[in-house]
Amino acid sequence: MTIAERSEQIYRDTILALLSDEENARVSTAEAAREMAAGSEYLDLNHLELGLQRVAAVTVVDMGHVLPRDAVSGDTWGRILNHLKS
Repeated sequence: MTIAERSEQIYRDTILALLSDEENARVSTAEAAREMAAGSEYLDLNHLELGLQRVAAVTVVDMGHVLPRDAVSGDTWGRILNHLKS
């Protein structure tokens, strides 16, 4: 693992650490889903550099790497977005 890859992993782990146990469970459940509704907001944990994304009707989303906005509370989502800005 390169230094850059390790840094990205630490960054993802820091974001996931902001989630409560209940939110972690909802994210895990969301990973089992096959799709997200059009207009849903999410973060791709493998491509955080892309920032906040929104599902379009034609968007293919790999749910195994997604943090859907509706899986976490508004407060947690705000903390995550603040963390991304820093």
